[in-house]
Parts: sequence; structure tokens; C-alpha cells
Amino acid sequence: LALALLLLPLPDSLGKPTAWQERPRPGAAQHEDRSGFQYDHEAFLGKEEARSFDQLSPEESRQRLGKIVDRIDDDRDGYITTEELKTWIKRVQKRYIYENVAKVWKDYDLNKDNKIAWEEYKQATYGYYL
Repeated sequence: LALALLLLPLPDSLGKPTAWQERPRPGAAQHEDRSGFQYDHEAFLGKEEARSFDQLSPEESRQRLGKIVDRIDDDRDGYITTEELKTWIKRVQKRYIYENVAKVWKDYDLNKDNKIAWEEYKQATYGYYL
């Protein structure tokens, strides 16, 4: 009887998984998609470019995304690795930060001397409250 049990195949539910699946790591923050895909678009494309994609047809979006994917694929092997994607997202976010700083600087530098004095900062930040 023991030999017969060893020779019987195990049910599929006890076998190894056949497909790789991303599993959440303990303690890792979970990505929340309830608010929509706009956050992902902005992280991947940058705020301005994501906004421009909103106006495109699906075919135009595919063509433009294909060109962006080619730019992300640094080693030109036809695949995007996790590292290539991380590098791309960091580059896009850095560009967004620099653009945002330039805009805020322009708004706060009221006398356009390329310096922000405390009075200019207070005026730009608190304005009519003062």
C-alpha cells in the first residue's frame, strides 16, 4: 500500500506553480490603482508628456510609446529590464523636479534678480495674508 501511494501522481494543487507571479514582499507598500492610471503615466512619461498623451488616439499612443520604449532600452537588446525602467523613471522624475523648481523660482523671485529674499518668499507664499 505504501508503494502504491508513492507511485500515484500528486494532484496539481500540490505541484509547483507553472507561471511566475509577482508576489508582494512582506512590509512592502502596495500599489493602489483605485485613483486611476494618471499617476503611473506621470511617473513613466513626466507630467507634461503624460498630459499630451491624453489627447492622442490609441494608435498614436502606441506609436509614441514604442519610440519611448526604444529610448528606455539602453542596451538595445529589445527588452526592458527592471534597471532600465528604474533609470528611466528616475530621469523623468528628475526632469520634473528641475522644471518645477524653475517655475517656483520664477514665481518667488519677484524683482527678477535671480535671488529670493525673505521678503519675496513671504510675499509669494503668504501674499494677501500679510
